[in-house]
Amino acid sequence: QVQLVESGGGLVQAGGSLRLSCAASSRTVSAYAMGWFRQAPGKEREVVAAITATGEGTYYAHFAKGRSTISRDNAKNTMFLQMNALKPEDAAVYYCAAYLSATLYAIDAPQYWGQGTQVTVSS
Repeated sequence: QVQLVESGGGLVQAGGSLRLSCAASSRTVSAYAMGWFRQAPGKEREVVAAITATGEGTYYAHFAKGRSTISRDNAKNTMFLQMNALKPEDAAVYYCAAYLSATLYAIDAPQYWGQGTQVTVSS
């Protein structure tokens, strides 16, 4: 069992930046691909970005490309999401997730989820 805990959410003005962190409870996570998802009120949860176990491969949703960077530090069992040029429509609960695969396969179906961290963007 892998437990994931997000941090770094909060209130930011439009155009600002946030860095989300996801700390895993087990070194096992270093063998898994991981990802960030978000869910806004009244909308379905959607993938924001994902990263392979080694960190060499990444995926970004169209709305995240050019504004976000996903990274990980396997020595610290931690994953990050740097978000820049935030827009009001980026406001959502952001979730950390881990897959039962080292590669980005079935990207919409991770096995493990964190509890989420709220990101609010003021206009």
